[in-house]
Amino acid sequence: MQSNQRAVMRVLSGEKLERPPIWMMRQAGRYLPEYRAERAKAPNFLDFCYNPDLATEVTLQPIRRYGFDASILFSDIFVVPDALGYPVRFEEGKGPVLDPLSREIIEKLDQARIKDHLKPVLETVGRLRAQLPTETTLLGFCGAPWTVACYSVAGHTTQEQTAARIGSFQNPDLLQAFIDELVTASITYLVDQLDAGADAVQIFDTWAGVLDDLGFQRWCIEPTRQIVSGVKKLRPEAKIIGFPKASSSRLVNYVKLTGVDAVGLDWTVPAEIAVKIQEMVPVQGNIDPMRLVAGGKALDEGIDYALKTFENGPHIFNLGHGVVPQTPPEHVAQMVARVKGKL
Repeated sequence: MQSNQRAVMRVLSGEKLERPPIWMMRQAGRYLPEYRAERAKAPNFLDFCYNPDLATEVTLQPIRRYGFDASILFSDIFVVPDALGYPVRFEEGKGPVLDPLSREIIEKLDQARIKDHLKPVLETVGRLRAQLPTETTLLGFCGAPWTVACYSVAGHTTQEQTAARIGSFQNPDLLQAFIDELVTASITYLVDQLDAGADAVQIFDTWAGVLDDLGFQRWCIEPTRQIVSGVKKLRPEAKIIGFPKASSSRLVNYVKLTGVDAVGLDWTVPAEIAVKIQEMVPVQGNIDPMRLVAGGKALDEGIDYALKTFENGPHIFNLGHGVVPQTPPEHVAQMVARVKGKL
């Protein structure tokens, strides 16, 4: 591989490019009719993620349609607890449902299951690297332990993750035991993705922003630091993007203490903080996904503002979170064309 020639990898190495490379979180998904056609072929979402034929196809779809500079593996953050033996299922209209966290469940988790259970996902990674254009960066990912754990405490997501937060106060030892298992499994999983062909990986911490300062240090920063350290101990050249959503005022400490190579910015990060972060590491983001839904002038204004804000440093153009299902595909085409200077 010649990863150093791929635009996203050049930015992750600290290079400022004349035109920032572009990709979108959740770029393979329900906003595309071709994705929905493939999704209908699998009986449930986890089976879909574990089917290399289907997962490879939907990962490639947005690359064919838009020519993004990076492709991110189509999978789900819950394949890690599933691989450990944690009871996970997906219900239509409800999303992931997990058995509520207990000491009995934790005692049954088995790190030895990880590699074999996730072989189909790693096969998808290998197929993607073989089929993607040479210039396209391939990204792998995992969910941050806190975000994965949020769904386990209550058994499902709750508003502002109140169940997980209360659980972290009332029974921190139980939560810590699960977090520790997730850290170990995530290191194995990310290293295996890199070995299978991923150029870089991202850690998604969607629910980092609900934590207070003490919680952010213990449940967001420290597990992420351990994962980054563990991956780099085994693969020193690995590039890792962190994405702690809704963490504006804490991003400086997050970057300093976790060791991530770049950081994703959600749409609420003020420009002055974003630029300060960009002086430390490359940044990724931070268009409001609702601008992409709206399209037209609102989208153009957001694009131009982001391009101007980040023009003096290493920047990967992206959304501030994942693209939503109601996004018109033509608005994505509008964004890509404008970023590439064709509009």
